[in-house]
Amino acid sequence: MPFTFARPLLAAAVALISTAALAQQPKTGGTMHIYQRDSPASASVHEEATYSTTIPFMSVFNNLVVYKQDEKQNTDASIVADLATEWAWSADHLALTFKLRDGVKWHDGKPFTAADVKCTMDMIQEKGAAKFRKNPRKLWYQNVTDVVINGPLEVTMRLSRPQPSLLAMLASGYSAMYPCHVTPAEMRTKPIGTGPFMLAEFKQNEMIRLVKNPNYWKPGRPYLDGIEMPIITNRSTAMLAFMAGKLDMTFPTEVTPPLLRDIKSQAPKAVCHFGPMNVNENLIVNREKPPFDNPEVRKAMALAIDRKAFIDILFEGQADIGGSLLPPPNGVWGMPDSMMREMVGYNPDIAKNRAEGRAIMEKLGYGPNNRLHVKVSTRNIPAYRDPAVILIDHLKEIHIEGELEPVDTSLWFSKVARKDYAVGLNLTGNALDDPDQAFYENFACKSERNYSEYCNPELEKLFDQQSQEVDLEKRKKLVWDIDRRIQDDVARPIILHMRGGTCWQPEVHGFTPMVNSSYNGYRFEDLWLDR
Repeated sequence: MPFTFARPLLAAAVALISTAALAQQPKTGGTMHIYQRDSPASASVHEEATYSTTIPFMSVFNNLVVYKQDEKQNTDASIVADLATEWAWSADHLALTFKLRDGVKWHDGKPFTAADVKCTMDMIQEKGAAKFRKNPRKLWYQNVTDVVINGPLEVTMRLSRPQPSLLAMLASGYSAMYPCHVTPAEMRTKPIGTGPFMLAEFKQNEMIRLVKNPNYWKPGRPYLDGIEMPIITNRSTAMLAFMAGKLDMTFPTEVTPPLLRDIKSQAPKAVCHFGPMNVNENLIVNREKPPFDNPEVRKAMALAIDRKAFIDILFEGQADIGGSLLPPPNGVWGMPDSMMREMVGYNPDIAKNRAEGRAIMEKLGYGPNNRLHVKVSTRNIPAYRDPAVILIDHLKEIHIEGELEPVDTSLWFSKVARKDYAVGLNLTGNALDDPDQAFYENFACKSERNYSEYCNPELEKLFDQQSQEVDLEKRKKLVWDIDRRIQDDVARPIILHMRGGTCWQPEVHGFTPMVNSSYNGYRFEDLWLDR
């Protein structure tokens, strides 16, 4: 299988980045302070499913390839070299070969080689002796049949069928390379990477502290001496600390419209960005627990949702209605509005929807004097709790009485993964804007992240069909049809696609919020402080 290495070398990308940075005259040194909204369950990006982990720990690692950190929208064109210097597809698109960077060291001084790439992929695919405790993205790479070492600095991934999205998945902030010589257990508390920063301290519920990697392979990076992340679970307290100048940056995407107004009035020099981030609020229902094993009950719940009310209350009208994929123009794959309105629960006539939902529940024996009582589980942070309260209010319209059950972050993802809930309000962040990630991770029968136990083998065949389609427009039509069927099956009703704000002090330079993923922009190697 012939290969043509046609992608640009990282040296060229580094030269461009360096030229731009020099034009801004970046300064070296200083410690940046960013509050952390909660205490992540671990530091292992491969085992966790929240940007509470990728934000503090993405900068500890490198990928083979990565999305450009100074471009807002992740696209195939914005994928650049990282630990790989070049890559090429075989003529039949069944193999992807990477040439690796020479001289890269892990933080403990051991050399990075092709063996580490294979070890990482084997752990994700559960082929090696080392095992992850949790493996939420195993299905990302189910199409990779083998990882072949061609020498210390070259590796080939072999596929069972063409899959254009493979490179995009490898560019995600979740796709860090791990060392062969460090156990998964160690990576949870004392991770070893090749990235611009090293972990110096990780105290649960107190502090995450990173320090500069003095032997980072990229010349001149990082600019900062370190990053300190005090864990502040009360959002109001954190915002007050930012406005008082005690923090350099808010937790990314955590600023709501009311908080944004407060910041701009009390700290008018702050720089803020508010926009989409490819995170959706959704209703999860355990299909194994009666009476929610009845599809009619699930349909009634979907009909109770007033999406516009959620958006008006939580985001002052600044959020988006869509299916599983982020709506355009910020999203590449979202379906047209005309198609979306035909799906269950998406009719803007809310009164009609709820009347249909009540009729379903009353036919099943429920009513004003015989309400269905259920706990509505959610993660115990404001971004989850606030919409869960609204959801409980909406379910009352169809004779369901909900009780809020807040769950600590360290327990939340394990709880829903083992299906230890009945009804929940969840936030699902798509780690990249691609249907393969959204469909396989959230709706495939065997996915750990398929929290609602939705399983449709026939539809899953269509997942494979769209995945190997190289014609963009043909693939979009397949994607839209799949998404329509997912919503009509009430697999995981999407309530809205969130928008969020990030603010930083004017002394902070080099940060670019990304509009179609909240997971991929935290390498932090280009950030610098002008003070």
